[in-house]
Amino acid sequence: MSSTNDSVLVEKLNSKVKEIKNEIGKVIIGQHEIVDNLLISLFSRGHCLLVGVPGLAKTLLIKTLSQVLDLKFNRIQFTPDLMPGDITGTEIIEEDQSTKKRSFRFIKGPIFANIILADEINRTPPKTQAALLEAMQEHRVTAAGVTYKLDEPFFVLATQNPIEQEGTYPLPEAQLDRFMFNLWLDYPSYDEEVEIIKSTTGDYTPDLSVVLRAEDIIEFQNLVRKVPVADNVIEYTVKLIEYTRPSNPDVNTFVKEHVTWGAGPRASQFLVLAAKTKAIVEGRYTPNIDDVKSVLVPVLRHRIIPNFNAEAEGITSVDIINKLA
Repeated sequence: MSSTNDSVLVEKLNSKVKEIKNEIGKVIIGQHEIVDNLLISLFSRGHCLLVGVPGLAKTLLIKTLSQVLDLKFNRIQFTPDLMPGDITGTEIIEEDQSTKKRSFRFIKGPIFANIILADEINRTPPKTQAALLEAMQEHRVTAAGVTYKLDEPFFVLATQNPIEQEGTYPLPEAQLDRFMFNLWLDYPSYDEEVEIIKSTTGDYTPDLSVVLRAEDIIEFQNLVRKVPVADNVIEYTVKLIEYTRPSNPDVNTFVKEHVTWGAGPRASQFLVLAAKTKAIVEGRYTPNIDDVKSVLVPVLRHRIIPNFNAEAEGITSVDIINKLA
């Protein structure tokens, strides 16, 4: 680390993350890996795509996270009739009562919050999807030639239902690539589900404490960028990503036979950023190769495109990733 102050921040982050998990655990039973990855993505300035069947407490998880971090939270339900202006905001005409002069005023949309839950993003047409994805990339909104900056930190979590595909608009690969992580929520275990039923069918309401605020999160996000990474970790990451590309002459036969498209340079960037964040969240000052391996699946799951051979054999992108690591 570059200074003693940075070392102190690493220790503080490690301590605060434990507190955050404890607070979230008052409401959310299980899902420990999902919570870990959400925090890694947040401190890396990334965004997440959450895939899971209805009823797995995706909304509750994100809302709880926003409460513990004292961040403004908005949930946007994506529907086929949703327009870009319904997300970003619209201009209205106002009339001054004294002068009778009319002027336009911009009414900010729900995108102006710190944490956005874009519920069922694949249910809305591409034009509306693009409005959200542009805001994710640029952290700003432009309306009638005027640019409005979004509040920092800005964290988008988009959900998709893997069951119902009728009447949906799947995100193109170029837009999927903007999400740092693709996280799949599984059903709870038997013991976890018993605990969930006990805690949600009574009159107990947990009292959540605020652990971090916006300015703290921004400070930790800046800290991630300062974390040094050894050359061998970066070289390992780039070589790994190159081995996902069937056009690479050095790639193994399994990838050549089962992959249509491999991951691009953004995957390498996100792997290194996630490894850096994971290291300092755990109280270490630099990441190692194991940190990179630990985030391979959420970073690459939506970036490796299996071909028809893979689909016929029931081979998924996760199976391909496991062959690489």
